[in-house]
Amino acid sequence: MSDWIHYLPVPWMALVVFGFTYLLAAAVFVAVTALATGERAKSFKAVSPGMLPVLGIIFGLFVAFTAAQVWADNDHAGAAVSREASALRAVTLLAAGLPDEQEVRLLGLVRSYIEQAATVEWPDMAHQTASLRAAPAALAEALQLVVAMSPQGAGQQTAQREIISALGTALDARRQRIIISQSQVNPVKWWCLYLQAVCELLVIAIVHCDNRLSSAIALALFATGVAVSVVLIVAHDRPFTGQISIGPGSLLQIMPDEPTKR
Repeated sequence: MSDWIHYLPVPWMALVVFGFTYLLAAAVFVAVTALATGERAKSFKAVSPGMLPVLGIIFGLFVAFTAAQVWADNDHAGAAVSREASALRAVTLLAAGLPDEQEVRLLGLVRSYIEQAATVEWPDMAHQTASLRAAPAALAEALQLVVAMSPQGAGQQTAQREIISALGTALDARRQRIIISQSQVNPVKWWCLYLQAVCELLVIAIVHCDNRLSSAIALALFATGVAVSVVLIVAHDRPFTGQISIGPGSLLQIMPDEPTKR
């Protein structure tokens, strides 16, 4: 599916998909109606109506197969963002067990990381250009800061260990969301889905070629079902793209306040 359609608001996306699908149905109706004359009409009527449910079931399986990938990608994306937010929240809470200077520095780095993720990484993920090539500087610096710290007492040792683990979890969750941001329904699946829809439209038109009104009604109803299915899939096709997408809200909610030294 073309990139530009994913950036449209849902109403405009629906308008494009419905318009294209109805155009296909109209083209099929006009073509079959024009051809259904004389001997060809008799041949058309010889086509068994039993093909309709078979092709309809196959189309439904195509939709289910495609939608399963989309729902799984969205679930994994949401889980990755939630895990990242939970890990960073744990860091901000555990930072209270560190010396004042390290706490202020660590909270500042977490804040810087979240700002970078929300303002830079999310737009990059929306355009599928986010990369794992470079580690996030703020989170890497936070990890180095905690690792280099010399804990005083059992409490600080526990806090250091847990913070390191939480930062590792946040880094892993970030990797997961960036990987998932590259996912989408590939063109082969879209071509197969619409080709199957066209086959069903053709059979509907052929079976009802002797009654134009019933043919038009049947074609319109099936085209509507196709368009609804496609809109639902396209709107969720890319987890971080479009009006219905996963945003950085979970991270922004746990962003520490601007740190100040005590």
